[in-house]
Order: sequence, then C-alpha cells, then structure tokens
Amino acid sequence: MPELIPPTVRLHAAWLEARDEWGPGVHEDGFGIEPSDEVDSPAGFAAWVARLDVGRVRCTYRWIVEGDRVLGAIALRHEPNDFGHIGYGIRPSARRRGLATWALGRILDEARSLGLGRVLIACAADNVASARTIERQGGVLEDVRETEHGAMRRYWITVQGAPSPPASYCAPNP
Repeated sequence: MPELIPPTVRLHAAWLEARDEWGPGVHEDGFGIEPSDEVDSPAGFAAWVARLDVGRVRCTYRWIVEGDRVLGAIALRHEPNDFGHIGYGIRPSARRRGLATWALGRILDEARSLGLGRVLIACAADNVASARTIERQGGVLEDVRETEHGAMRRYWITVQGAPSPPASYCAPNP
C-alpha cells in the first residue's frame, strides 16, 4: 500500500533508481530538485534533502513510496509559483495505478490544514493523464497559457472544508 512520507536520506538508493528510470536530466515534478543539486553522493543527497526542509519558497514535500520503493513525489507550495501550488510526478513504471490521483487527494488534506481555500495546479496542455488526475480531484480549468515550457493548462481546486478566500481575493497571475 502506498504512503506519503517526508523526504529521507534512508531512501537514497531507491530515489536514484527512480531518477534513473525517468532518465538523465529529465525533470521530475514534485521533488524540488534544482540543476545545481548534486544527489549522487550520500553527502550531496543529504544536503539536498536538508534543503527541501528550508527552501526559499515554503513548501511541503512528500515522496510517494511503497515499502522501500520511491514511486514519485508531490509538492505543496504554500504560496504559488508560475506553476501553481502543487507539482507531482510518478515514475514511469508506477503510472496508470491511480497514484497521482491518490497523492493529490492526500496533499489537498495538507492544503486544508494550512487553511488554503483554493489551490492552483498546472500541467502541460498535452498531458491528458495529468489533466484527468486534476479533474478527478475537482480541478476547474481556468485557461491554457503559453509559457517558457510550452502550453500549460491551469486549474483551480476548491479545497473542501477549508475557509473560503476573502471576497477581495485575487488569484495570482504569473
């Protein structure tokens, strides 16, 4: 059974295995890795995991694991960036199992506990699987925008049970 856990140095080898499955240099959404992060050595990996806890943007990172296998990750930014509040990724061999939908539902619980009334989430316009995942969790399409990363679908999800944003609330516009 999968679970969401905070990043941990204990899963260094399992994380490297997941990264290698994505392919060298491929961006894995939800992990918070930067091009300057050196994660192959134990010391570099430990420094990266520690940085996730004290990053520039306050963010809750969770890894999707099953036993000692890293299946993916999801991140909840407490303030949205250009891609919204939430980013996630599932390693190729673990896709089509509903893990992204499950993890998104769990991270929405975290958003609720932070008092977020709505969250913004974006995916590539041609990523049908991600769009369906977002829509299954109540995502309402705002628009499709051209970005430096190509066309992106932007969705808003109302977090059930969270306080509503004030009437004067204006969604961030990247």
